[in-house]
Order: sequence, then structure tokens, then C-alpha cells
Amino acid sequence: MAEALITDALATLFTEARTHNGWQDRSVSDDVLRQAYDLARMGPTSANCCPLRVVFIRSAEQKEKLAPALSSGNLAKTLGAPVTAILAYDPQFYDLLPELFPHGDARSWFTSSPELAHETAFRNASLQAAYLILALRSLGLDTGPMSGFDAQKVNDTFLAESGWKANFLLNIGYGDSSKIYPRAPRLAFDRVCQII
Repeated sequence: MAEALITDALATLFTEARTHNGWQDRSVSDDVLRQAYDLARMGPTSANCCPLRVVFIRSAEQKEKLAPALSSGNLAKTLGAPVTAILAYDPQFYDLLPELFPHGDARSWFTSSPELAHETAFRNASLQAAYLILALRSLGLDTGPMSGFDAQKVNDTFLAESGWKANFLLNIGYGDSSKIYPRAPRLAFDRVCQII
């Protein structure tokens, strides 16, 4: 049985981690992005479907292509981030199920129901994206997830060839703590949870 994480690890992942809006002038290596993905991919998904797809945008040229899709409030912090990830999902994730879930014919579960396929892809890619945020934090990086963007523009500009669909954007780097907002409140257990 696994032991509970020590307080410092919990602080890194949850209690002291923050959404960052400003970034230090420090690059993020390809190796650390690979390490983070290799950690995140180990998290569970239904039928091991693994629908998350990621495009890491690093170059100024590619960031300029992303800029027209961003809301005004997300423009400066995204252009200033060392890396921005498009966290997407593959609508046809099920084509890899013979490899990923060899225990049965899971592919047919989804090819016969477009609604189930979409729901499964979106839910599980969102779950994997959360794993990626935690993996990045565990490797000493900071993140800034964002929903304020035009998904169709991102799809058309970056994902049209693959057929993947954007879910949300994630700025990645070493955060500038002077540019974070005071922590907003969170809802207490008794307000949102039931044990029955």
C-alpha cells in the first residue's frame, strides 16, 4: 500500500500551487515536457482510452499564430509564457483501443455510438490534462490553464490536419509570484460533498 505524501509534496501539488499569469525569463526544456507527459500518461482513463493529445507551442512564430484565437485577457500572459500547450482530444481515440485495451473489442463500443465516443474522449482527455498539470507541478514548473480562447480558430490553425479538437490551453513555465492574484476561496467539504 502506498504511503501518504509528505506535507511539502502536497504543497507543491495542491495547497501552495497557484495559477500563474506572469513568467520568469527561464526556458522550459523538451526533456521536462517529455518527463511530465510520461508521468501524466500513467493516470487511469476508462478502458485505457488515452484520448489526450498535446501540442506544445514554444516559438514566437507559432505563438503569433495562436494570438488571434486568444481573449484579450489571456493575450499577454500567453505570449510571455515559455510554453503554451493546446490540450486537445482525439475524436477517433477508439482506433488505438486494439493496442491500448487488448482485453476485448472496446473499439466497437465507441464506433457504434458517436455520442458515447465524444463524451468519453472529452471526459478522459480532461482527466488526463489534470494529470499533466500535476505532473508539471511535481517537476517544479508552474501552470496557467485557460478557457478564454476561440477553439475553432485553434482547431483550424493547429489541429486541422490531425482532426484533434482543442479542450483548453495551458501556459507552462516558471511563474513570477509577484503577478499572481490573492488565492480565491474554495468550497468546503460540507457544502459540496455527501457521504451516504
